[in-house]
Amino acid sequence: MKYSLEQLSNRLEIEDLITEYADAIDSLDFDRLDQVFTADAWIDYSPMGGPKGQYPEVKAFLAESLPVFAATQHMISNFRIRLNGDRASGKIMCFNPMQLKGEAQPVFFLGLWYLDEYVKTADGWRIASRVEQKSYSHNAPDFMGL
Repeated sequence: MKYSLEQLSNRLEIEDLITEYADAIDSLDFDRLDQVFTADAWIDYSPMGGPKGQYPEVKAFLAESLPVFAATQHMISNFRIRLNGDRASGKIMCFNPMQLKGEAQPVFFLGLWYLDEYVKTADGWRIASRVEQKSYSHNAPDFMGL
């Protein structure tokens, strides 16, 4: 596939945005997500046991629920990004091992894809929509419903 310099720049900016999301989540630095999502972004984490709704509500859920984990790693790869001017779509693979706090808590694994819609704003690229698509879960706690 042949890209123009503008397309390469846009693609790299979107990849950085996706990486910023994963790092902010794993660092429990939820205010950084304000530079990742549009203020009115639609997020659907329901396929993996989370909520769906507008960004502010989902951000509050993340800030409340993720600190119960001793560790999370959102390892992202296979960036399929389709550019269309100031909009783009993406399908991003995520392998997410997680561990609850407590000595006897085993690590569990989640495999999923992020189905994203991006928009280029005056402040750069932002995620306007993110929907999780479940691939698998292994050893997930019962309360997750997976």
